Amino acid sequence: MPVEVSQRELERGVQVLRDGGVVAFPTDTLYGLGADVFNLDALQKVFDIKERPAGLALPVLIDSWKQFETVAADVTQVARTLAEKYWPGPLTLIVSKADAVPDLLTAGAPTVAVRVPDHPVPRSLARMFGGPITGTSANRSGEPDLKSLEELTAQLGSRVDYVVTAGPAPMGTASTIVDISAGSLKLIREGALPFEDVLQAQYVED
Repeated sequence: MPVEVSQRELERGVQVLRDGGVVAFPTDTLYGLGADVFNLDALQKVFDIKERPAGLALPVLIDSWKQFETVAADVTQVARTLAEKYWPGPLTLIVSKADAVPDLLTAGAPTVAVRVPDHPVPRSLARMFGGPITGTSANRSGEPDLKSLEELTAQLGSRVDYVVTAGPAPMGTASTIVDISAGSLKLIREGALPFEDVLQAQYVED
């Protein structure tokens, strides 16, 4: 798989996002499916491609704190502390969602899962697109994570609108998901980042 990021592929991917399509791409953790988080038709395409139940929310990938503030509400000091330490990286934070975030994205929940990936492709896509994109894993719901570009192409290549092939390959371990929406830290899924590290990092020194 090519390691260098292709500007041509990124520009093509951004155009697909702007047209309401779905793009598959590598991230630092797994392969992901990207769509405009504020486009209901695009979001529905993601659910259809993954054959994902509507009751399961889609996570969001962003490139900047400014983009974070477009999807999050009531941003806390804990969120800022953890973001400063672990973003970009394999930590997904569940926070209270902004009013503009569609219920389809969050499965009707008042929260949204957000991450800044440590990978040039999804961050470049979000930056060039100008807004947050979905970052759900690129596989059929309930099936094993796809480990290679060949597996991705074989399973979903004909179902997505575009596949970004350039960029570093994923590490193969999902992100750690921590819910901080209620003030305290609640582990939802332990992945590449140990939860114990996150617990220790939440405290701000005076």
